[in-house]
Amino acid sequence: MPQWIDELRFTFRERLVLNEPLSYRTTYRIGGPAEAAVFPASAGELRFCLDVARKRGVRLTILGLGSNVLADDAGLEGIVVFTTGMAAVSVNGSSVEAQCGAPLDKVVEASVKGGLAGMEMLSGIPGTVGGAVYMNAGAFNQETFDHLAGFSALTPEGRELSFRKSDVKASYRHVEGIENLVILSARWELSPGKAEELAAARRDVLNRRGEKQPLEFPSAGSVFKRPQGDFASRLIDAAGLKGLTVGGAKVSEKHAGFIINAGGATAADVRGLMRKVQDEVKARSGVSLELEQIILRRASI
Repeated sequence: MPQWIDELRFTFRERLVLNEPLSYRTTYRIGGPAEAAVFPASAGELRFCLDVARKRGVRLTILGLGSNVLADDAGLEGIVVFTTGMAAVSVNGSSVEAQCGAPLDKVVEASVKGGLAGMEMLSGIPGTVGGAVYMNAGAFNQETFDHLAGFSALTPEGRELSFRKSDVKASYRHVEGIENLVILSARWELSPGKAEELAAARRDVLNRRGEKQPLEFPSAGSVFKRPQGDFASRLIDAAGLKGLTVGGAKVSEKHAGFIINAGGATAADVRGLMRKVQDEVKARSGVSLELEQIILRRASI
């Protein structure tokens, strides 16, 4: 047994799982085994994972709820950290603060219940705070950074940094300069609103998601970024690609911007379908669709 696994076992004990299938932990329900899956409950434990990975030369992958990613069929070597044990959410006046592993939807729910406006359109986004801050997640013309006051993060060396919103440049599904950081927590400053109106808006968003998105199938959300002045789903639909399949992967007939696991799909199936969609859309419209989802490949293959 490698020394680094023994080090992890000493700290995490039952919260270390060897060869944990990533198909259990990702929203695509796809992926081979994680060599060492760990579930930290504090910033200190997360820092310990970074320390072990750096000192032992071991690959480190940070995941939350496993949305917006496609995990390799062969699994991932090294340490795969799941942040879902760090999920505290608190409301203090007009401020909402949450740890990295909190589902973003729980933060939205807390803000709405607290009568605070500015996050309700983010209802139903299936990721965590860490992932949402990392990529400036958004929906229905609202983004994570719209009312973000600041966030904290760890460097690869384990040093904690604090950022104000103005310290970084956020754009559509991208935040510059934080690529090598691990988000720890985030804080939003919101405006007072009427709780009943905010709750109604939240219900409307959740209903629209249920009506328009294939939530009955495993997926990882929108596959492609929105091209300038258009929508990926419209371009895919216009190319006649709804229902297109590769193995068990399928372009949703309900929403062309989604690839679903229609049953037994592999990561290779999904990647193949992504390429087919990109090629067809490029050939028909001249638009190059850019992936929004993150492909996690096993580096040793």
